[in-house]
Amino acid sequence: MLRKILVTSALPYANGSIHLGHLVEYIQTDIWVRFQKMLGNTCYYVCADDTHGTPVMLRAEKEGITPEQLIDRVWHEHKSDFEGFHVEFDHYGSTNSNETKEYAEAIYCKLKAAGLIEVRSVEQFYDPVKNMFLPDRFIKGECPKCHAKDQYGDNCEVCGTTYSPTELINPYSAVSGAQPERRNSDHYFFKLSADTCQQFLREWTRSGTLQPEAANKMQEWLGTAGENKLTDWDISRDAPYFGFEIPDAPGKYFYVWLDAPVGYMGSFKKLCDADGIAFDDYWKPDSDTELYHFIGKDILYFHALFWPAMLQHAGFRTPTKLFAHGFLTVNGEKMSKSRGTFITADSYLKQGLNPEYLRYYYAAKLNGTMEDIDLSLEDFVAKVNSDLIGKYINIASRCAGFIHKLFDGQLASSLPQIDPKPYYKQIAEDELESAKKQGGSFAVAQIIPGDEDLFGRFRKRANDIGKAYEERDYGKAIRQIMEFADIANRYVNEKAPWAIAKDDARRDELHQVCTAAIELFRLLTIYLKPVLPQLASSVETFLNIAPLSLRDVNRPIISHRINPYQHLMTRIDQKLIDAMIEANKETLAPPPSPVRHAEAQQHAIAPIAETISIDDFSKVDLRVAKIVNAEHVEGAEKLLKLTLDIGEEKTRTVFAGIKSVYEPEKLKGRMTVMVANLAPRKMKFGLSEGMVLAASGDAPGLFILSPDDGAQPGMRIK
Repeated sequence: MLRKILVTSALPYANGSIHLGHLVEYIQTDIWVRFQKMLGNTCYYVCADDTHGTPVMLRAEKEGITPEQLIDRVWHEHKSDFEGFHVEFDHYGSTNSNETKEYAEAIYCKLKAAGLIEVRSVEQFYDPVKNMFLPDRFIKGECPKCHAKDQYGDNCEVCGTTYSPTELINPYSAVSGAQPERRNSDHYFFKLSADTCQQFLREWTRSGTLQPEAANKMQEWLGTAGENKLTDWDISRDAPYFGFEIPDAPGKYFYVWLDAPVGYMGSFKKLCDADGIAFDDYWKPDSDTELYHFIGKDILYFHALFWPAMLQHAGFRTPTKLFAHGFLTVNGEKMSKSRGTFITADSYLKQGLNPEYLRYYYAAKLNGTMEDIDLSLEDFVAKVNSDLIGKYINIASRCAGFIHKLFDGQLASSLPQIDPKPYYKQIAEDELESAKKQGGSFAVAQIIPGDEDLFGRFRKRANDIGKAYEERDYGKAIRQIMEFADIANRYVNEKAPWAIAKDDARRDELHQVCTAAIELFRLLTIYLKPVLPQLASSVETFLNIAPLSLRDVNRPIISHRINPYQHLMTRIDQKLIDAMIEANKETLAPPPSPVRHAEAQQHAIAPIAETISIDDFSKVDLRVAKIVNAEHVEGAEKLLKLTLDIGEEKTRTVFAGIKSVYEPEKLKGRMTVMVANLAPRKMKFGLSEGMVLAASGDAPGLFILSPDDGAQPGMRIK
């Protein structure tokens, strides 16, 4: 039975360029969508630029243009980048649309009618020069704990302390430099802490909608039954703000993360209106269609908690599944402007590099989990040249010329019967030899096929390859496809058509061998088409056939005239890689702001602190500490009181700002790391005798550090 599917990727923020890290997601999604369409399923792929928020407003002002002019320019840049990498959306829109506004307002009104919207007065910093309330990351000042200068309004990048902006010493506006004022403002909250939301999310996140590792993470954030760890979500911002005004609340705007995911609906509605698709069929609560969101693991919190809770309580369907992926590293490290590995999509294309090189390499690395993947540029060149040119393209290039020159482009009227066992036996023997070297064993018989011929063997594996595509385990699919490419090349090597062509008496045999090779090449092309759509299109032209679908696996081309062979793909020249790296190295000019997902738009990437000497570092005494006790602190909104054993006669007391993410009972007995020689700090609630270490980033959450098993209280960390 054919399926009806709606697919989305996360919305890139309209404040910078697309880079190779972003493309992991869009290429992954595009491959999956193309596979579904090759199966004959109805599958729509929509996305949009995420356009609202303070950063867009301020950047447009700095450039002397309107926000609308800025987002229009960036939209065209993003669209061009995606098209350059053959990412084929059925519609690519903008969240700054009437359709997105309509559904954002509808969802808000339904949540309000359900009693899930609450108005509260919130004290914030206000910039008297810019006449605007300041988000936390637009406020800087001196850290109240370690006194580092120029720290952001929510946490210190030097000592890691979290705090509220009002705790900063000598705060100033990062926008104007003015000293901010404290003012109260009414804010609108979505009551995510309501029992109905908590109960729904506990069931939904365990329903199989999430990958196992994602579901486990959600349980950490939700807590166990009876706990109420989720806090209400502030969904409003004050004017001036570039976004949608909240109905019946003049001067109040939807926070960008409320309307950003609604952009999925807005973009799809635009497609529905243009193509006569029934929107409600895909979004009504009892829909029999499927909805999939491909996202980065950094925005899992918003897609797995806020978004489904909004949809459920506003009367819409929730996603069928969320597919979260990891990040991209280049040469084993984070992308770096100084090393030239923070590579934009545009610069890759401008160096003349084929975009399908990258599509193939990513596919070979992706396995459907949330693991990070690495783009090793050396391996990238070697793998593409070996697999695509040396194996796949090689089959056609060695045989097609004979068909054109000696048989007027006409393929033979039948395919030969080819026993696959000799070719698989070689693979099996290679596997056995490898197993022996590693001290293991390997059953040769398990890899050798049964009675089907070689073509039957190739066709029989269509289900296995299809299953790997369906499960987004593209790496597994590529391994199977390249196994076939190896076998096809062994067949061509053994038959040696260039030798047969010297004997006129063997002309019929030559015709059969070359026709067989072209058929094997066609089958490989079908399996690779979701990954290499442009190359597949060129092959279809060469073979003089209609666009290939997976149903064509069982439809061999015989007694058919093909076109003269043209070069289909060239090897990667290392010089192009070197030029690309050089072109992306950081210059003295400020680099463009990177595109980021919606929830991270107000959070600049934390800069590395100033360089210190080894002598400076050695002054910090880091010790393994055991949390003997943990308890709430009466009257403190953020603090937990920790009693720590660091191998001394007496335990130490530390007040840590981790209450929002940790329950005291779950911390007892846990090992962590503390700064043992930090000067004691007299606080309202008592004396804090050190500091525990925790990691934090743009996404919600703090994560206290733990040593490896075997570490004992008091051990020094060096």
